[in-house]
Amino acid sequence: MTYDRKSRHRMSRRTMLQGAAALGATLAASHKAFAQQAPTRGAKGPAAKLPARGEFVIRGANVLTMDPKIADLAAGDVHVRDGAIVAVAADVDAPKAQVVDGGGMICMPGIVDTHWHLWTSLFRPFVRADLPAVGYFPVSNRLGQLMTPEDSYRAVMLGLAEALSAGCTTVHNWAHNVRSPDHADGELAAMRDAGIRGRFAYGPAQGMPDDQPMDFDGIARVQKDWMPGDGMLTMGICSRNVGAMSIGGAARGVLTIEQTKRDWDAARKLGLPITLHTSGPSPITQLEEAGLLGNNDLQLIHPLLTTAEERAMLAKRGVSYSIAPIGEAGRPSKVGVIQLGEMLQAGVKVSMSTDHTTNYNCDPFVGMRVLFAVHGHRIGNAIPLTVKRLVQLATLDGAVDLGIADRCGSLTPGKRADIILIRTTDINMTPVGDPYEALVHRAQPGNVDTVIVDGRVLRQGGKFTTLDHAKVVKDAQEAAAALRTRAKWPV
Repeated sequence: MTYDRKSRHRMSRRTMLQGAAALGATLAASHKAFAQQAPTRGAKGPAAKLPARGEFVIRGANVLTMDPKIADLAAGDVHVRDGAIVAVAADVDAPKAQVVDGGGMICMPGIVDTHWHLWTSLFRPFVRADLPAVGYFPVSNRLGQLMTPEDSYRAVMLGLAEALSAGCTTVHNWAHNVRSPDHADGELAAMRDAGIRGRFAYGPAQGMPDDQPMDFDGIARVQKDWMPGDGMLTMGICSRNVGAMSIGGAARGVLTIEQTKRDWDAARKLGLPITLHTSGPSPITQLEEAGLLGNNDLQLIHPLLTTAEERAMLAKRGVSYSIAPIGEAGRPSKVGVIQLGEMLQAGVKVSMSTDHTTNYNCDPFVGMRVLFAVHGHRIGNAIPLTVKRLVQLATLDGAVDLGIADRCGSLTPGKRADIILIRTTDINMTPVGDPYEALVHRAQPGNVDTVIVDGRVLRQGGKFTTLDHAKVVKDAQEAAAALRTRAKWPV
């Protein structure tokens, strides 16, 4: 189909109406097909085989610890045993350990991505950034209502494979299309099978009425089945928007303060942290007046329209803010600007995220680059921002945001070994002076050589060690094609 103005009109009216009319029958058929064909994706397995944890030393790398108490090393070693960091030093004595050659590499903590709608990864063939009728929100809302649990598994696995390829060792899976506990099982099984660390934020379903409470029986069941485990996966909830209609309101849902209190009180009774988009008129003052900002258990997304008074509230309550640089930088000025400098100045916890990968890719290095450029354009040196601070934003600050800084985010002895190696001999990187400058302004996912999560080497030499790349691609292609057929989507 060629997208001219007339076809755009047809997509926005006639095609959408036809799709809505057929939705009920299509949903029933798709769920029946899944019941006949899909494998079981439960907490008890079967799980994918992951590399064994062992003992190794990364030798001769340019080590960036991100620990304020441990100096960086122009040439140093990192010793890992049974998934934990044992030592970081100029020369580690570990004669029985396997040696990983870090020469010509930057060795640093893995990237911690704090907000990613992984379930939308299948929508790349359908989303167009330049055509509102088939933009991210209408497509995800429409196709989301057709997804089976197996679709959820395959979409999340595709996103996680890209995350690992880009150096992300932790991902906050912002799952705002949990159509059933089986869909939650599918997403969590993908996180387990990929071997990544992460938080699963159990959310509502696309098309769910605003006055319908979240499925807390299902949430409690998933919490019981999947948590606690080995510490690799944690859980929270993602909330529908609060207050006035905002960007993506129909796809995200919009709650009153009373409805918000209903859902958030139930989450807090289960001890689950909460995450919320603020893409529109800021709800922060309303939340504070209602006693809902909590105490270190709330994460907000998209810092675009906060006031100085609201930022003081956030700092006081320990609320964090996740910034999605690539998407936010492209929003109209009336929607707001990225307030990284203001957040840092106010002492608000901040972190960095991808958001989604339907019409752009996962690239945390470009994310840091965009933040540096936008900050300089808006504020300049009025609020200083260094390249090292941006690398901290992508690593340790993300771990702080997700409440797992005791486990990861820095190369600190005793923490789990979530480590990446980045080649500095690639043509876009060499010769390297300051490593932080190279990471923020020149690096790209293709430079990520080795990815280690909890002591397991998941990628080495730019290739997966156990994950089947070809199968992930094939599964995603099949699922997207099936979605196209079920939705009667034009080719």
